Amino acid sequence: CFDSGRLDGFRIPGSRFRRIPRENLIKFMKDNGIPLDNLNTEKNGKIKVLIVDDDVEIVELMVDVLSRDGRFDLQTAGSGYEAGLKTEQFRPDVIVLDYMLPDVNGNIVCATIKSNPAFESIRIIIVSGVANPEEVQDLLDAGAIEFIKKPFNIADLVGRILQVVDAEFVAVAR
Repeated sequence: CFDSGRLDGFRIPGSRFRRIPRENLIKFMKDNGIPLDNLNTEKNGKIKVLIVDDDVEIVELMVDVLSRDGRFDLQTAGSGYEAGLKTEQFRPDVIVLDYMLPDVNGNIVCATIKSNPAFESIRIIIVSGVANPEEVQDLLDAGAIEFIKKPFNIADLVGRILQVVDAEFVAVAR
């Protein structure tokens, strides 16, 4: 599969080893009807969500609702700097990112995360009460997949998180 070009990846120079990015493997498995069950064992079949917001009440609300849902493994961060550290350690499937953080704007966090090839499969949902249409477009251009205006319905956020992850992954997670 790899040598015929059906499975995208790369060879390690000076080695016989090959590396296949996770998103390429998932696409290959879906295209060929291979179950995704074994890929999710390290996260116990749960969708990994990193919540990045400096508003403690909003973070507590999101954590409360998402943890009661049962399909999510959660981590939180209160700044852009902490978001970078947690992204590296936690490797989330989805990041719910506030646009206005105390140390940096969300578009910088989004662009920084998306510039790392190891994180290109992470889906970023921006939440903010303060953003004009140009800023929203900048966020989408920086790699965000969704923008949700605050205040928002928490059930809508859960729905959006489930929408941005693959349907098969959600089925496996249950």
